[in-house]
Amino acid sequence: MQDNELDLFLQEMTDVKPLSQDEVRQQTEFSPTLAQQARRKAAEQEMEYDPNYLSMEYVDLVKPDDPFAFCKDGVQQGVYRNLRLGKYQLDATLNLLGKTLTEARSQLLHFIEDCHKRGIRTLLVHHGMGRNSKPHPAILRSYVFKWLPQLPAVLAAHTAQRQHGGYSATYVLLQKNAEQKRQNRERHTKG
Repeated sequence: MQDNELDLFLQEMTDVKPLSQDEVRQQTEFSPTLAQQARRKAAEQEMEYDPNYLSMEYVDLVKPDDPFAFCKDGVQQGVYRNLRLGKYQLDATLNLLGKTLTEARSQLLHFIEDCHKRGIRTLLVHHGMGRNSKPHPAILRSYVFKWLPQLPAVLAAHTAQRQHGGYSATYVLLQKNAEQKRQNRERHTKG
């Protein structure tokens, strides 16, 4: 039986030609293997700068009907109460419904930065309730709740009132931009 296998092997090898010495690559103990080269390339791509600093790591999952409340120190309670009660005019709205987490992360960052530059202070972010999101309910909602406090321009955020979307939306209050702060200082020093 073994002779038969050897004959079959030799028969299959008839078309094989040996490599010349020039074609043989000498592997030294210092040259990286192909697997090591692939790992290095992957690590270098991971290290490329991502200007979006919003974390995609672990998130505490919230329920679809959990309220969200965030307020930085220094925000006046009356201002926060008016935001919470939906008494401010909403100057801009972002709809994240149907977006992937990566798309939502990018759009939220750019939306907040753009609104802050333009001096828009009161926003509404529609993220949905996520009752049917897979594999867990309210994944996008949970990440939006995680990301908003990470944004330096965000002073406060709260679950919207029913007429503005209720649990599927969040009010966001931005701080004044540099121009608005300058105008405010001028207004108060003249008086």
